[in-house]
Amino acid sequence: MADVPQTDEGWYVLHDFRTIDWDEWRATPEGDRQRAISEGVDYLSDHESVDEGASAVFSILGHKADLLILHLRPTLDEISQAERQFEQTALAGVTDQSTSYVSVTEVSGYVSDAYFEEDGEVDAGLKRYIEGKLEPEIPDDEYVSFYPMSKRRGEEHNWYDLSFDDRAELMSGHGETGKQYAGKIKQVISSSVGFDDHEWGVTLFAAEPTDIKDIVYEMRFDEATSKYGEFGSFYIGRRFPPQDLGAYLAGETVPTGDETSGHPHKAAHTHGDSNHGTHGESDTNHGEGHAHGDSHHGESTTDEDSVDDDPADEESIRGELADLDIYAGKPHGEDVYATVLYSEADREELFEEVDGLRKNFDHYDSHVKTAVYGATDGGRSAVVSIWETASAADTAAGFLSELPDIVERAGEESGFGTMGMFYTVKPDSREDFVDKFETVGGVLEETEGHIETDLMVNHEDENDMFIASQWNSQQDAMGFFGSDAFRDTVQWGRDVLADRPRHVFLA
Repeated sequence: MADVPQTDEGWYVLHDFRTIDWDEWRATPEGDRQRAISEGVDYLSDHESVDEGASAVFSILGHKADLLILHLRPTLDEISQAERQFEQTALAGVTDQSTSYVSVTEVSGYVSDAYFEEDGEVDAGLKRYIEGKLEPEIPDDEYVSFYPMSKRRGEEHNWYDLSFDDRAELMSGHGETGKQYAGKIKQVISSSVGFDDHEWGVTLFAAEPTDIKDIVYEMRFDEATSKYGEFGSFYIGRRFPPQDLGAYLAGETVPTGDETSGHPHKAAHTHGDSNHGTHGESDTNHGEGHAHGDSHHGESTTDEDSVDDDPADEESIRGELADLDIYAGKPHGEDVYATVLYSEADREELFEEVDGLRKNFDHYDSHVKTAVYGATDGGRSAVVSIWETASAADTAAGFLSELPDIVERAGEESGFGTMGMFYTVKPDSREDFVDKFETVGGVLEETEGHIETDLMVNHEDENDMFIASQWNSQQDAMGFFGSDAFRDTVQWGRDVLADRPRHVFLA
């Protein structure tokens, strides 16, 4: 008998698919319609605002269903209650439950043997990852795809006859394919063994529906799927806020986009950015943890300063640098958030610590990059961690802030800071780039309001650099960014950089 992976379970899940009797709805008197809408909105809103668990409603395309009401709850009894409470509403009178799916979130021994050992030590990152898998939030992304699946038990290909190591290797390869969709797809994987007709329910979320199509298509070519995957029916839809129920029933586009409609989507979950690359059998990856510590995001400020920010000033900065084709903020398709910390620890020792954290971070869809940079003058080191979401960057900051000898940011008393990101220099031009920085550094020393500027070099790649500057004020910084000296430097840099420079503002 093959080794059986241990499992741990979290929240129970109900996918409640509903069809609407449109003929009956059209024939319903207006007063009864309004009652159905009102009771439906109240039901959906109340269930979305629970303390433990999550709920959401989606419009579903095609003949199989019209609505999906998705519930996650700590107990099966609460799921049952939520299902039956809907039947008490007037809205239920014009719907039928076309199908449903019952499951429970799960992690297995593919995640970590230590997690299931009685005296096993589980690092904070893995613990937070597991919490996110067992108690996920419904992601902000509005499009949803649900399908059930099982692992094949055929005469030629039987998943359950494989050894644990073989299964783990296949799942790992499957996850690598999924990482290509980092930041595009989020998922909730739940086990339905003994609960429903298949073995797992897969719920994918995305801002772009074609991303769902692409990942499912590409996954079909992985051996874990091509040989061992069996699928049920697929459902595709879009999330909308409960307040848009009337618009939905009236045939209007939902979400309506009306800010007053009370869109229920929450901020990105700090521990639910699950790796989407492992269909069925609980995931093999781990990493993120809770959010604390100092972090700086692209297009953001510290909490203390944010109240006084002037959006017009921010747009002015972005506009001026956009003229020079420099990243300033979050243009479409390039949303990144940067966490930056400085340490006076030995650089090699610091790198070893960071590398350990990075191996966990790499398992997360939203992780872009984490690296150690050292000042060319041999001073302090910087740890830069770049993420697709603000919550993930905050989470990473919590772990990074526990690195050895973390110190206050250089020039923290100043009012405005900038960090040039992704200065990837062509290898043959590296020396010229460093010389140019020294020239510009001389100009900066004589620039009013300038405090300090460092050229920071990636510990693993000498051609990857960023420039960190501190200024007395935003006005002082903008004075330099609008100068001929800066413009000339940018134009010169086009010939020596392997990629266009991007810029992140830190206050």
